[in-house]
Parts: sequence; structure tokens; C-alpha cells
Amino acid sequence: MRIKLTLAYDGRAFSGSQSQAGGNTVQDHLERAISDTAKVPLRAHLSGRTDAGVHALGQVAHFDAPGHLSMNPYNWLPAINAKLPPTLRVMECDEVSEDFHARFSAIGKTYEYRICTWPVLPPLSAGLAWHLPKLFDVDVLRDALSCYLGRHNFVCFAAVRGNETPGMDYHRRIDQASVTARDDGYVLTFSGEGFFYRMVRLMTGAAIMVAQGKMSRQQLLDFIDPGDVHYSNTCPHCAPADGLTLKQVFYR
Repeated sequence: MRIKLTLAYDGRAFSGSQSQAGGNTVQDHLERAISDTAKVPLRAHLSGRTDAGVHALGQVAHFDAPGHLSMNPYNWLPAINAKLPPTLRVMECDEVSEDFHARFSAIGKTYEYRICTWPVLPPLSAGLAWHLPKLFDVDVLRDALSCYLGRHNFVCFAAVRGNETPGMDYHRRIDQASVTARDDGYVLTFSGEGFFYRMVRLMTGAAIMVAQGKMSRQQLLDFIDPGDVHYSNTCPHCAPADGLTLKQVFYR
């Protein structure tokens, strides 16, 4: 039985989502929990990685339950959660077809980025929002975000990890890039077919620079679709991880 898990976590507690030698990642904790439950080593596959400090409400993972177990998804959910830290929870557990893959079956994702503009960041918002008390023009921000819509070459919004595939295609389609007012500031929403390493944080940082008058709209456009020549100049400002949340992963 292939099991699909919908995960929520507070990213402040983990060293990112993808397994690392230190063992304090979302994947590490999840694999230990499902392996302890099944009494055999099991591998979990996530829809994608999130950095240390990045949160999730709708991260997705899957694993293959051993054939000798008669547990159904209803049984797996409380059994896994009982072995996870309180900052990581399985919110939903479903049986899926054998051809489902948390990463390769995904057709889109939605991220939210929270900005607090109050003069003082409330303690309960620490680590959950980018504290940005300096004034910026929200109408200019909205216009800057609109530059991302459609299909573009986002090579300048993909931070280098060192394991990039030669000739990698950096074109992605962005369906939503919007800003909504909140009592304490704003929430930026990004939806698209896929996002590169730190792409949402780089897009957020660049748009804020335009809204603060530190970068022109044309300069932002120059980072989008930089041409066919090799362009390794990453956009100059990456927003902190604090305000970013993976809200939902979409599947057919």
C-alpha cells in the first residue's frame, strides 16, 4: 500500500526538510517515525525541499507500507504522530495508487510569505514573519509582483546549490503573485508549476526592493528572461526564511 501524507511543521525546529547527516530534518524525523511503527526501515519521499526556518501547512510525502502490515491510513495517522515532535504533524493520511509520487506527480505549489510592518515585531510572530517596519509602496509592490506572472526564465531567481544539472531548464510558469493586506502587514502569495531553490524568497526580496525604491521596475525585468546567454548573476536580495510557508501542493 502506498501512503500519501500531508504534513505541517514549524520550520524553526528543523534543519530543513531534506535528510541530512545531523538527523534533525523533517524527512529524518518522519522516516524514523514510520520505520518505528512498521518495525522495518522505510523511506519517505517529499514533494520538495524547504530550507531551515521555512514552514509548511501542506507539504506532501509518500511511503510504501510493508505488505505484512494490515494497517489502514486511519491507523497510520495517529501511530506516526505519536512518534513525531510536536512541531511536526501528519494532518492527513490517504491510500494512493502505486504510480503516485509526492515529487514527480506534483503539478504545482502555492507558497505564502508573511510580512509584519508594525514598529515592533510581536513575540508570537518571531520566526513566522519578516519584520519590515520600513515603509514601502504597496501599489508599487503589487505592480512588481505582476512582472512574475506567466512563463519566464527564472535563472536569476534560482540560488546555486552546487548540484545543478548541466543545461537545466529554468523556465517556470507563475499563475499567481499577489499581495493581501493584514492587520499587522501583508501576505504575498505565489502559485506556479514549480519553484527553484530559494526562488520565492528571491522573488519576494526583489519585489520589496522595487517597492522601497532601491531597484527600478526595469532592473527587475532585466532579471526576468535575461536572454539565451549564460547568466549567473543571482538577483541581489533574498528575503529571510522566517515568513515563508509552503501552503499546498497540487496533483492531478
